[in-house]
Amino acid sequence: MATIYIETHGCQMNEADSQYIARRAQSAGYALCEKAEDASVLVLNTCTVRDNAERRAYGRIGSWKKLKAADPAVKVVVAGCLAEQDKERMGDIAPHIDGIFGPKDLAKLGDALVAWRSEFTDDDLTEDRALLVAMDNAGSGVSGPYDRLRAYVNVQRGCSYYCTYCIVPHVRGRFDHRAIGEIIAEVERKVAAGAREVTLVGQTVNAYKEPASGADFADLLATIAALPGVERLAFITSHPNDFNEKLARAFGSIPNLNPRFHLPVQSASNPVLRKMNRKYTIEQYREKIALFRQFAPDWALTTDIIVAFPSETEDDFQTTLALCEDGMFAQAYMFVYSQRRGTPAAHWEPISNAIGQERLMRLAAVVDRGVRAFHDRKIGTTVRALIHGPSRKDQAMLSAKTLDNVTVVFPTIEDPSAPRIDEPWVDVQIDSAAVWGLRGSAVRRAARFNDPGYAVQAIPQTLDLVSLAR
Repeated sequence: MATIYIETHGCQMNEADSQYIARRAQSAGYALCEKAEDASVLVLNTCTVRDNAERRAYGRIGSWKKLKAADPAVKVVVAGCLAEQDKERMGDIAPHIDGIFGPKDLAKLGDALVAWRSEFTDDDLTEDRALLVAMDNAGSGVSGPYDRLRAYVNVQRGCSYYCTYCIVPHVRGRFDHRAIGEIIAEVERKVAAGAREVTLVGQTVNAYKEPASGADFADLLATIAALPGVERLAFITSHPNDFNEKLARAFGSIPNLNPRFHLPVQSASNPVLRKMNRKYTIEQYREKIALFRQFAPDWALTTDIIVAFPSETEDDFQTTLALCEDGMFAQAYMFVYSQRRGTPAAHWEPISNAIGQERLMRLAAVVDRGVRAFHDRKIGTTVRALIHGPSRKDQAMLSAKTLDNVTVVFPTIEDPSAPRIDEPWVDVQIDSAAVWGLRGSAVRRAARFNDPGYAVQAIPQTLDLVSLAR
């Protein structure tokens, strides 16, 4: 049988694109597989926002060379932002690649999958490939049984803000907003296929404007939330400039909207924000947060922060530390500035990596205290969460995500060989917390988010889970 393995690096837009690739592949007769060494077609959906993501992608592409050598019939495909950025040179760097498709070329990738389908037969897995040692998974796939529960739906492509550090407008283009009818149709398809949680994604998702009617993002949220079968609705990521009172009121009035708002600040220094071309001051950012809290006081607020941006002084960095010391963030994704080819900031004098790493460590210490305090407040409570599947670190544990996107792990309540994806909601009594997330015990399980569910108990640890999985 023709099989496809899709590995995703990067953001939720890449996740949405990978789901599109998977849907096109399945309609062409491919089966999704969970291991690269089992696939007829290997697809790496890449990110290029930071240098580390680029190096990781090329490392993964290189690791697939041995699969191509063992079976020349296998197809190696690179998609996503790195494919767009390096389209002219990627074939020279990695000549074993069979196809390079940027974010604008996904339809062409779908056509290529159709064309390749006839090349694969039921016995196309060679003995040489079957004997290869399984490789570590460097990204997230779309073939796990619980993956279908989460649908990522692009509402826009590209970005028109042109932050001086960001490559996205150059590889994904300027804002291109989808018609609301197309978005509704995609959500309905994914709900019909089993999705319980829908995440609307865009580089600046709250800048959405319906091309024909002018409906804005608040209107879109209300429309999608009201569709039959949409149990939970989320969105990512937003820009402070496009957050207004109408959207804040929507947060407080849509009952099935997940209580998490991701609003990147990047820096708390006004000189640095100007050089980043972020188009707001830190005072204006704080005003936005005050408006947000007026209508969504219990929501989690998360953010992105870049340290050691060109020209950032110690005083600039201290203003960012002070902002985080307020404890306003339930999570912050922190990065040392990484030069991106083709952006204005790439031509500016960089700050040394040693200074960047030292500032990152200091920032992480402050942010982690706030994150831990946020998680500690959940100890002794019972939270409803959507199961992801077995914990990667301990197969005797299940992993799930709370509505505000906190990871929670608990002793498994199901036979790992027969995952109960028809009952994906679990109530977990939280016993302990850490910076990474929560631990607890499952007490109830439900088919639908609003169902009361039924009592469950963990499978005893003495049970041989490996035997169960056979």
